[in-house]
Amino acid sequence: MPDSASPSGSVATDWHYGAYVDVGYIGNFNFPDNQLWRNRATASHHNHLSPNMGLAYVRKDAKESSRWGMELGFQGGRDSEEFAFLVGERRVDGSDVLRHIHRANMSYLAPVGNGLTITAGLFNSLMGYESLYAKDNVNYTRSWIADNTPYMMFGVHAQYPVSEDLTVSAFVVNSYYHLAHPNDLPSYGGRWIWKATPRLTLTQTFYGGPDQTQTSLEFWRLYGNHILEWKGDEVLIAASFDIGTESIAGQPGSPRTFVMGGNMVVRWHITGPWAVALRPEFYWDRNGRWTGAEQFVKAITSTVEYTVPYKWTNMVVRAEYRYDDSTGVEGGFFKNGDLRPGVAGLTPGQHLLLLGVLVSFDSP
Repeated sequence: MPDSASPSGSVATDWHYGAYVDVGYIGNFNFPDNQLWRNRATASHHNHLSPNMGLAYVRKDAKESSRWGMELGFQGGRDSEEFAFLVGERRVDGSDVLRHIHRANMSYLAPVGNGLTITAGLFNSLMGYESLYAKDNVNYTRSWIADNTPYMMFGVHAQYPVSEDLTVSAFVVNSYYHLAHPNDLPSYGGRWIWKATPRLTLTQTFYGGPDQTQTSLEFWRLYGNHILEWKGDEVLIAASFDIGTESIAGQPGSPRTFVMGGNMVVRWHITGPWAVALRPEFYWDRNGRWTGAEQFVKAITSTVEYTVPYKWTNMVVRAEYRYDDSTGVEGGFFKNGDLRPGVAGLTPGQHLLLLGVLVSFDSP
């Protein structure tokens, strides 16, 4: 099949490449001495200018005309430091280097029915609504459920469009987080995406696997991610709900941990380059397994966005206000002053005011 011309008159291609830079200043009104957002992996460095992300990539699409595809990209910045681990997890050897890989995979579109796509390597997570990269989200900061579910997966996944409205996937991956190494056994999962109406899409992803040194079935981590998205001409509404559980080996009684979280994202394109977004959310980490602290968090984030497109480049400027409230026996956020020497003081609430500049270059 010959290449067709794009609307601009250039020849369409299966190959794409691009780059992205994200720099932000996040003002934390608790003024913590360590300048950190407790229990968070992204946008976690506060009260100074922070290079949160930079990446470059190349990608080839797998299509009927050329069935092999690939992705390769590299990244760096503050948001790439701790995104692929839970607190206290054993890390794979060389993780400080491997965290700089954005994607690295091969794919093949098999001539089976409506087309079976098989991807192997490091690929975008099949779990969750938000991306590691702020440019792909409607808010600058990510939600609590986003920061505590995988942004990437390493393994194999197969995707099949049953119909125009229903797509199913199955995956086998090395672990819940791809740079964690609790054992040598794989984990498993599946996803379905149903386009209920032209504007309404429902997605569910389920994960199960051994994420401790003790690998018997009773200690497997089970996790479910549920998303409902409605896309209008100028308004986007999306709701996410996650729930997970895991029994902890090596502790008296093997206590069963639970985590639960949800949020709703509303984005309104006002006119031209202007848009606003609002995201209320909650997150309950009953036993501190996911965040490292037993806490219940309520948060609300409001964002104003201004977009400046120019040919293949796109600059987005976001101003954002966010308030988080953390309660529970281990809840709270860092504040100015130590509780005692070497122990940071905590306070239940945290106000953030930020300005982020996101510049991306993507070939057609």
